Amino acid sequence: MLRFDGWIAGIGTASGARAVLGHWARSPFGPFADVMFEGADGRRLLLAPTRETADFIAGLYVFDEVRVVPVDVRIAGHRHWSVAAAPLDLRFGTGRRGLPGLALRAVPAGLATRPGWIALWDRPARLLLGAGTHGSVRAGRHQWYGARDLHRVTSATAAFDGADLGGLAPVDPPVRFGPGSTPRSPCLVRVTTQVAVAQDGSADGGKAAAADP
Repeated sequence: MLRFDGWIAGIGTASGARAVLGHWARSPFGPFADVMFEGADGRRLLLAPTRETADFIAGLYVFDEVRVVPVDVRIAGHRHWSVAAAPLDLRFGTGRRGLPGLALRAVPAGLATRPGWIALWDRPARLLLGAGTHGSVRAGRHQWYGARDLHRVTSATAAFDGADLGGLAPVDPPVRFGPGSTPRSPCLVRVTTQVAVAQDGSADGGKAAAADP
């Protein structure tokens, strides 16, 4: 399994553009951040900091364009995030942890990242949040999202190529990068993401997922 520990933020804007930030403290590539951006016209763009990370992410999800650019993430006071990933400039703030976040934090980390537990919550998550907890991605691989905390995004500003994208709005329609999407309500989720691969590093989602995520 390839394991990524960090945060995912899903944000919608009044213009119809939507962004998904992945901020990974630990990963097979070391710490890094990436942004998946879908414009109001439906065009899907990946912004990743290295060719290695860009190739890996593009091998899992579907994009119309991939750009290798610096992705700088700064966090102030644990609640104020700023993301600079030319051509995107994104800033957002989060609120206090609500009941969903408290419930997720109450689950032991060892259980929260197990495939059986993650699969158990897939249907409720799709019905309540509009986001799945696991699914098959490109190259026959399977991906599992073990959510461990959640904060609501309470404010956001965003600009693309200098053009204002409008205020914070639901992530609607759902983004179309892969099977998981992101919750309709803008939020920041603490997550352990695992991708099943064969022992030789090639894609083998079915066999690996059946054994352990």
